[in-house]
Amino acid sequence: MSTVWFWLVAFMLIAYVVLDGFDIGVGILHLFVAKSDDERRLALRSIGPVWDGNEVWLIAGGGTLYFAFPLVYASSFSGFYLPLMIVLWLLILRGVSVELRSHISLGVWRTFFDALFAFSSALLAIFYGAALANVIRGVPIGPDFYFFLPLWTNWRVGPSPGILDWYTVIGGILALVALTVHGGLYLATKTEAALQARARRAVKLLWLPLLVLTGFSLIATMKIRPESLHNYEAHPIAFIIPVGVILALAGILNFSRRHQDKRAFASSAVYLGLMMTGAAVGLYPALLPSITDHALEI
Repeated sequence: MSTVWFWLVAFMLIAYVVLDGFDIGVGILHLFVAKSDDERRLALRSIGPVWDGNEVWLIAGGGTLYFAFPLVYASSFSGFYLPLMIVLWLLILRGVSVELRSHISLGVWRTFFDALFAFSSALLAIFYGAALANVIRGVPIGPDFYFFLPLWTNWRVGPSPGILDWYTVIGGILALVALTVHGGLYLATKTEAALQARARRAVKLLWLPLLVLTGFSLIATMKIRPESLHNYEAHPIAFIIPVGVILALAGILNFSRRHQDKRAFASSAVYLGLMMTGAAVGLYPALLPSITDHALEI
């Protein structure tokens, strides 16, 4: 039963990344690809019906974690208290930006909230990526199953890590680029004319960095946490996941060049889903790996 709950939580988090990821990406990108107030409003309207509803997946994942694995919930939410509070405020700022932008018809007012929406969306993507990298890397869980992490220490992966080190920074940058690409592809499917062309151009520019960061992150993960390969070695069929990641990246490039935007967006969704699934396979059965002898497992 614990395995079922593990994968149920994983499914909810994967659904959140795929579904809320594109509106985070639109938030990051809209300030750069939309050149007028009308285009920015169009970009916001493209996510208007879904941006807040998609966040339900995050709430559902946290609630399921609380009921199924209360010790993991207590340990992680106390140890990651600072970044979780930052994430909460970034979510609030995104909502405030969308809701208040059109309340006053002043250029400076709208520009401020457009910039705030882009800023909070970008930081949110970075913190999500860094948070996942922290879980993959492991945290210093004590004998009481609690831990504390400062925001940073010496930027190295070691016995006294911070929330930010070279590995988690890679995770944050990868998430930023991946969600920006995801949002750009979503904009390309929902808009037309100049805005659509700029969204496609942004995806084209970011595809190579995404490819490089993906490969680098996988190599870095195998270096700092080689035990993440154990489940792959025990069940070789799992290697279909990295193969699928490569094919999804190729699909993004191929379909984008052909202006088949819906297929390119679907490829991006597959890429994000497989990256998250691969991380879950590497973690199982540990819910919160530890760099000490006190890992929290199912």
